Amino acid sequence: MVRVAFVHPDLGIGGAERLVVDAALALQSRGHDVHIFTAHHDRKRCFPETRNGKVGVTTIGNWLPRHVFQYGHALCAYIKMVYVAIYISLMSLCFWRRYEVFICDQVSTCVPFLRYMTRAKVVFYCHYPDQLLTSTYSLSGARKVYRDVLNWIEEQTTGMAHEILCNSYFTKEMFERTFRSLFLRKVNVLYPSIDFSSFDIDPPPMPDVVQPGRTRIIFLVINRYERKKNTRLVIESTRKMVEKYAITDHKEPHLIIAGGYDPRLPENVEYFKELQQVAEQFRLKDKVHFYKNISHEEKVALLKLCDVFVYPPSKEHFGIGPLEAMYMGKPVIAINDGGPTETVSHGETGWLTEPKANRFSNRMLNFVRHPEEIEKFGKAGRKRVLDIFSYQKFVDNFDELVQRLSTSSGEDD
Repeated sequence: MVRVAFVHPDLGIGGAERLVVDAALALQSRGHDVHIFTAHHDRKRCFPETRNGKVGVTTIGNWLPRHVFQYGHALCAYIKMVYVAIYISLMSLCFWRRYEVFICDQVSTCVPFLRYMTRAKVVFYCHYPDQLLTSTYSLSGARKVYRDVLNWIEEQTTGMAHEILCNSYFTKEMFERTFRSLFLRKVNVLYPSIDFSSFDIDPPPMPDVVQPGRTRIIFLVINRYERKKNTRLVIESTRKMVEKYAITDHKEPHLIIAGGYDPRLPENVEYFKELQQVAEQFRLKDKVHFYKNISHEEKVALLKLCDVFVYPPSKEHFGIGPLEAMYMGKPVIAINDGGPTETVSHGETGWLTEPKANRFSNRMLNFVRHPEEIEKFGKAGRKRVLDIFSYQKFVDNFDELVQRLSTSSGEDD
């Protein structure tokens, strides 16, 4: 048994959070003692396993601000994770059990404190270099210096981890291009997976959701309400499909958009309203349906209900959504870059296309005109997930990692 702690900045609802929870459950299934530490955990907006006690969660530093008058979000996140790391380290020395392995992700400022104060082994799981999420080319003066300092801190603290993992080969490539000083470090790829058993359930019915039928084909988008997720592209594609092509002899398309919605984040509030307005502007109000903060059971219900899963973000680091959809036997339409190029097999389990409404609408229309292909693509997708992205392989890889680190000797092994 290895005592393992996950350290994550905000344990809400998202792909990174799902990975942390699934990894914790995976290690627990192998008999390890696992706990999650986080700076924020809203019990009304989280995965059920973190709420029902299936995996232990401790919140530290929730009182610290997320920003100062809407400025300094990154700096506040860095400070919060330093506080979390120091708190864990001091408590482990004084009162708590000592952890042998820490697994951190997203924010790396906690790494040196956990490493040198606890003498434990530290893993940093990189979803994507944080500095690439903010361009410094549009900044000037003090703001550029501020961002340059944070970028330097990110690179230095990331390099202090005993082991560095990336969630895809795309992320690994971006990691190596970005963190030039770490060119000698070995970086491994560990694909996320999903706990298949959590999808093999009979979800409750959703009576207010548009139902499929002989005359309808349902496209589904599941993503946070953020502009970078590019959900507007799917609404525009749906309009082009309805306006430019005669679909009276085929199934009528409907679009369901469901996603994480945090009222604390102005972008979530603004983008949700924007998408609603776009649907009304395009006269698609009766064909586009919105849902906020669906539960896991509701997500499973929507995945069973839909015909085709649509994944519009560009340069997505990995993207757990296509994996979930393929496991549920649904074809996927995604952008031809980033993580989906490693998960979706073009022309076999779905289509990879350019982020343009004309291209997207053509791929969507293909399933409207040829609904017999839905089942064929769906079966191929499920097989691909079981063969390449199996949960068992994910469990084995994480178990091997913590076992190896816990038994390695020497501070710098």
